[in-house]
Amino acid sequence: MSTAAALLALADRTAITDLIYRYCRSVDRLDVPLGHSIWHEDGWADYGADVYQGPGKGVIDLICTQHRHTLHHSHQVSNIVLELDGDRAGSEAYCTASLRIERDGVLRQMTIWNRYIDQWEKRAGRWGLVKRLTIRDFDEVREVSEMQRHERARRDRTDPSYDVLRRYPEAADRLLSGME
Repeated sequence: MSTAAALLALADRTAITDLIYRYCRSVDRLDVPLGHSIWHEDGWADYGADVYQGPGKGVIDLICTQHRHTLHHSHQVSNIVLELDGDRAGSEAYCTASLRIERDGVLRQMTIWNRYIDQWEKRAGRWGLVKRLTIRDFDEVREVSEMQRHERARRDRTDPSYDVLRRYPEAADRLLSGME
């Protein structure tokens, strides 16, 4: 593999990984436009017949609406494996989603361990999600006791991270598009 091809493959891997991370950021910050940005217009999401099957952008709308009924939520992604094939790629990413809810005066934590099996395409120089199959490996709901109140975290664009990342994702897109 030539140096140019290796750099392009590295840029493609970085772009796809960034999109996977943007997904988590979008649902944790309830940032619907950011969530929509990871999908191609014809993208399809399959989170199971009991959760959601339909247009990719629609799953972002659904998750953000559902998360508004929780107290807190956090998604972490790990174990990202990518296979590149020109302007197509496949990936598997493990995700742990933790959500806090209060029901009948009892604080509970829902934790879901799942995997995203994704198909990506690069169109007009932009990587986007074409299909996501979500596989839920296992989950739990348990009663918890909060250690302290968390005052700094926000579930919108007033979160302190937006001040630091104010040019995100545009700056990253410009950097990656310059490597083609």
